[in-house]
Amino acid sequence: GSSMAMALSLMAHNERSRTIWLYDTFEGMTEPTEADRIHSGASASALLQAAREYERKESSRVIAYASLEDVKANLARTGYPLQRHIKGPVETTIPLTVPERVALLRLDTDWYESTRHELEHLYPRLVPGGILIIDDYGWWQGARKAVDEYFAGQAVYLHRIDTTGRLLVKPCC
Repeated sequence: GSSMAMALSLMAHNERSRTIWLYDTFEGMTEPTEADRIHSGASASALLQAAREYERKESSRVIAYASLEDVKANLARTGYPLQRHIKGPVETTIPLTVPERVALLRLDTDWYESTRHELEHLYPRLVPGGILIIDDYGWWQGARKAVDEYFAGQAVYLHRIDTTGRLLVKPCC
């Protein structure tokens, strides 16, 4: 959904020269670690296991899952021409396949390890004045921990978007 919004926003501003990079497993969520807990403190592993058990019993769809084909089909509806779909866990695909420069970096992988990995490899590529959006800062303790550790001692300000999201404008100097 947010990638479609980005594509449509770019087109509304007559901008079609920027590539939208989409990193995902396209197979559902990766396994959380002990650092990954919901904001209330409950284990992400236990919550994910309960969700998977429910899916199995109810024959419902996989949690947080969209196939590569579905994502491509949805984005194709926008008509935006430049898209890169990178399939696999970010810890495997990044930094092997990354853009040289990033204007908007939106992180939504929920867990500590993936968020920390993304920040280490992609934030340095974010241009000065570029925007970093962290989707799960207020919801998943692991994502928050990764962000707080990465930016510890740096003069940056995380703007609160809502209960879960945070936004940062990369300083110019």
